[in-house]
Amino acid sequence: MMTNAAGEPTALVTNIQKYTIHDGPGIRTEIFFKGCNMRCIWCSNPETLSALPQLGVYPAKCLGRQKCGRCAGACPQAGSPIRFDADGVIKSIDFAEYCEGCLRCAQACPAGAVKIWGTSMTVPELMKIILEDKAYYERSGGGVTLSGGEVLLSAEFAELLLKECKKEGVGTCVESALNVPWERAQAVLRLTDLLITDIKHMNAEKHREYTGSGNERILRNIKKAAEFGVKILLRTPVVPGFNDDDENMRATGAYIRDELGGAVIQYQLLPYRKMGTEKYASLCMEYPIGDRAVVPRGEWENKIAELAAMLTDEFGIPAAAGSGNKLPL
Repeated sequence: MMTNAAGEPTALVTNIQKYTIHDGPGIRTEIFFKGCNMRCIWCSNPETLSALPQLGVYPAKCLGRQKCGRCAGACPQAGSPIRFDADGVIKSIDFAEYCEGCLRCAQACPAGAVKIWGTSMTVPELMKIILEDKAYYERSGGGVTLSGGEVLLSAEFAELLLKECKKEGVGTCVESALNVPWERAQAVLRLTDLLITDIKHMNAEKHREYTGSGNERILRNIKKAAEFGVKILLRTPVVPGFNDDDENMRATGAYIRDELGGAVIQYQLLPYRKMGTEKYASLCMEYPIGDRAVVPRGEWENKIAELAAMLTDEFGIPAAAGSGNKLPL
């Protein structure tokens, strides 16, 4: 576990989203942790993949080198890794060869054209933010959701944070792929009111092809979480050509019915949407799913509704199209 100069435990946070209603019941504060051990090709949060702080470049916000130029002036490198276009607008930072990751350029930029992804935060700092909205949690049945990236890569810190939430009577939710040793997951789940996790594909090789990891440990951990007694909100990001076929969906339905008992309060089928492209560009990363055509919204929503109905009818599981249905808590 990382610590700051004062010896306090810290974790890297990329974003704190307040008043969210999508990842757990009620009104929530969602905290996104940096670092992930999977590489799903549809991921819309590339800023959470690396476990280190990163710089994102947003040329549209740049004031121009002639008018400002503070980023270049703050860079300690003799041959600055910051690249400008012909009009003096920032276009990229050469991370691979020249940038030392000191982050001074972002700290100097007054317009947010260079953004730091990954801020080191302590438990007290996060609790101060969380407790600002305690009244909303109490009125709506909400709380805090820890997400990522993969929050369980920071399991020790997450455990400390959730203990403080419990002391303050704040509801807790953890969103994780569960692709970690069970002991690491168990320590966090004992403090978790609701677990949000995914089944991306039932075939291990297909899963590895699209996510960079097999699914064996994930499926074992989901079953252990169900046996552990935690309530589970299960999801599948439905990606055309990857996991939307009837064979895979029926295999998923059978697994939920036969292996997870009544632990799953809802199984959500989430439509793939092309998101996060601006963040990929800011990090000089290619969008991994490429230019795959997006199925028209109406057509795709009908397909997901049909799949949800099939899973409910054939397997008796609480399947739902999308994330807008009320959670039966």
